[in-house]
Amino acid sequence: MPKDAPVTLAVIIGAHGVTGEVRLKVFTEDLGRYKSFNGGTLSLKSVRHGSNGMIARIAEVTDRNAAEALRGTELTVSRSELPPLEDGEYYHADLLGLAVVTTEGEAIGRVVAIDDFGAGDVLEIERDGVDGKPGKRFMVPMRVEAVPEWNDERLVLDPAWME
Repeated sequence: MPKDAPVTLAVIIGAHGVTGEVRLKVFTEDLGRYKSFNGGTLSLKSVRHGSNGMIARIAEVTDRNAAEALRGTELTVSRSELPPLEDGEYYHADLLGLAVVTTEGEAIGRVVAIDDFGAGDVLEIERDGVDGKPGKRFMVPMRVEAVPEWNDERLVLDPAWME
């Protein structure tokens, strides 16, 4: 992923109250560290935990109608604004769309989704399509036994984990 590519950290899922606060679905542990989103068009004034998700006040949103109008808006930052990674760590945004090959180099498909059902990340891989039809999807755990390596260009899968 290019260093200046936008990465979605949250999505506005609705209004909260009448003063323009918004409810968020958040994809990061520390949204409050970021103050500017979407190329500087939205500024985060505050964020707090609510009864059903995070509640945020955005400087440019001053009433409930404006908050409702933003429903579905993704809050993005540039990839370069994210903290650096340690060895073995990854951002979901970096894995999505990666080509998948076996340890023998056979092309399999692409990473199309990442889920966490409680025991760690699970990758959803779509096999390459045939005759214009999408390929079959299967899931593998993001563990070294199944995925011994990955980089910016490809993800290597042990064929024993393929369906």
